[in-house]
Amino acid sequence: MTTGLLLLHGSSGVPHLARAAVFEAIGVDVIAPKWFGPDGIREIPLESFAVHLDALARRTDRIAVMGTSRGAEAALLLGTIDPRIDVVIAAAPTSHVWAGLGSSEAARRSAWTREGVPLPFVPYVGGWAPANPSYPSYTEMYAAALRVCPHADAAAIPVERFAGELILIAGGDDHVWPAADFARNIVVRREGTQSLVGTDAGHRVILPGEEPSGLGANLDRGGAPEADRALGNKAWPVIRAALRV
Repeated sequence: MTTGLLLLHGSSGVPHLARAAVFEAIGVDVIAPKWFGPDGIREIPLESFAVHLDALARRTDRIAVMGTSRGAEAALLLGTIDPRIDVVIAAAPTSHVWAGLGSSEAARRSAWTREGVPLPFVPYVGGWAPANPSYPSYTEMYAAALRVCPHADAAAIPVERFAGELILIAGGDDHVWPAADFARNIVVRREGTQSLVGTDAGHRVILPGEEPSGLGANLDRGGAPEADRALGNKAWPVIRAALRV
């Protein structure tokens, strides 16, 4: 039995090659693509991931998708539309589809499309600014945006449609967005979801064999390396069991 893993980075735009190496070392067949370009995260066709899923389907027996942050958003959505996916692992997950990211134009549009149609999304709060612009946290903005969005239900990721194994990994001290709250929203709507929350962990989980990454924008991600690593250690046996390695 072989397992393939589609490994999706977040808004940094940098493929998780170090994490891919960790999974490859335990026998997982990994594809870790760069899934958006200079236009940022803006109306990304969910169908654009099919080429990677097709490749894994040809050479493995089972398929898992793991994503972090905006990559977790993609992973969760892919699980709802592609029945070949057996496992979804969402680190720093979201329960809803959000506006795009990377430019003012992207922020006015959905992050995703399916069959050419933009998915319903939660827009950002207009005029909002972080308290510390040089080291911003966006948790309050995301929480407020979801709270005031009149069509939040339509923008909810339909996780109930995913028939496979769903694992959520969230830090209770995430300062990028309220991932632990998003995870609770998913758990309420979908029975059988495994949710692993590290109270003191932030936006980045550190798996065994990884080092803290300095990649990505200058953001307040919350947590601390020790807490982020503790969450990774907690999640690792659950991930390995799901991947059957």
